[in-house]
Amino acid sequence: MLRYTYTVPDVMVVAGEPEYFNNRTDTITNPLLIIEVLSKSNQSYDKGEKFDAYRTIATFQEYILIDQNRIYIEQYYKTAKKQWTLYEYDEEDKTISLTSVEFQISLIDIYNKVEFEVDDRLDSQAID
Repeated sequence: MLRYTYTVPDVMVVAGEPEYFNNRTDTITNPLLIIEVLSKSNQSYDKGEKFDAYRTIATFQEYILIDQNRIYIEQYYKTAKKQWTLYEYDEEDKTISLTSVEFQISLIDIYNKVEFEVDDRLDSQAID
């Protein structure tokens, strides 16, 4: 029995016209690039099972994971069948160049106006 996994990515880019599963207008089968914003509750799933499912899609070429709790981005791009390269970004002055589409963006722009939560335990230790 063939099993399907349905997910809703935060951002998806397709090349050309979207192709739909069984004529459903809510299930695109030809993503080129998928971007997910990670939270504490979804990061394990997005990095594990979800990424595994995405890699079964023939058109899928690039995966961007953006951490919402700190400046940190993982960029995976396909280099050959079942081969992926990982780049990690954790400095504001760095720029990400996408491989699947012609686009660059700095981490400063991605995290613009993001206010990170401060761990009160760390603040109290710094005062002591």
